[in-house]
Amino acid sequence: MRTWCFIAGVFCGIIAAVHELSVTQSILDIAQRHAEQAGARRITAINLVIGELTGFVDDSIQFYFDFMSKGTLAQGAQLNFERIAARVLCHACGAEYVPPNSRLWACPECDELGSEIIAGREFSIASIEIE
Repeated sequence: MRTWCFIAGVFCGIIAAVHELSVTQSILDIAQRHAEQAGARRITAINLVIGELTGFVDDSIQFYFDFMSKGTLAQGAQLNFERIAARVLCHACGAEYVPPNSRLWACPECDELGSEIIAGREFSIASIEIE
């Protein structure tokens, strides 16, 4: 019988790395499909929009991309990361605020809990630059 020990930094790192692998594969697949449809010879850059709350690490995505793009239209392409800050909306008073770096997100205006995330979970390809 195996017992798994949850050590936040290590366990989360393993999960994030696996998650970023599949996300990076999707980025590559989408970029290649659109570049081929446009008759491109190569992809020079991919511009990404990533929310802070996704947990994605730019360096991990870049590492996987560099490895997986070898021999494709995207080999050597530059990945540009635009980060979107987290923002929440308080249901009680309507205040918008940046959540604190803690597990408890109480509204700074009214101290109520129960806010809605309105920004920070984005993940998209904003544009693809080709030749």
